[in-house]
Amino acid sequence: MTAKLTGKARSDALGTLKGWAEVAGRDAIHKKFQFADFNQAWGFMTRVALAADKADHHPEWSNVYNRVEIVLSTHDAGGLSAKDVENSSIPSRRDRQGTLFAAPRCIDHDGGRHDPW
Repeated sequence: MTAKLTGKARSDALGTLKGWAEVAGRDAIHKKFQFADFNQAWGFMTRVALAADKADHHPEWSNVYNRVEIVLSTHDAGGLSAKDVENSSIPSRRDRQGTLFAAPRCIDHDGGRHDPW
């Protein structure tokens, strides 16, 4: 079973995450992405799904037209684990052709926009 991150290990791990925020009322992190259209959003979800499945750790997510929100939490650990921290890097990976998995713009948890990397 995967161990839940606590104490210094948790705070250190959260300090390494760019653009991810803690989910209020849950032991989880989330990030929102916005794309030009539905096709780009769905393609992003497909690329992330394949990588997450290979890692055997699957995100919670939602998609509305050109927006995708990803929530990461390890259910069998009862909250945030090292697996979630590792999987938070999937959207910033590049495919074999060098294309970024993620959108050119992300939506911060406070609604602001920024470059994802």
